[in-house]
Amino acid sequence: MPQQAWSAKRERQYKDIKKSELDRGRSEKRAEEIAAATVNKTRAEHGETNAEHGETKSSTSSGSGSKRGGQRAQGSGKTRDELYDEARRRNIDGRSKMNKQELANALGRS
Repeated sequence: MPQQAWSAKRERQYKDIKKSELDRGRSEKRAEEIAAATVNKTRAEHGETNAEHGETKSSTSSGSGSKRGGQRAQGSGKTRDELYDEARRRNIDGRSKMNKQELANALGRS
């Protein structure tokens, strides 16, 4: 199921992944699906997709979902763990039971 838009490197990657999936006992169809999805994801992460053909850079390249959501959710730009570490450095009481917003408030970042 290799695509015309794929480079020779991506063709090899597809074949290698497909073979690996077949060796693991997957069906031919499922192995092809996994290989194609993996290659397309890698292409998107490396900016190899072409927006003219309806392909766009996926959100997978911008980090893990929890980190992206955490950074956007409260607008502080820091994750809960980063805020917690700062609260620990400042010795803020009750920090272990605080959520992200409470930590931001305690640090004066709200």
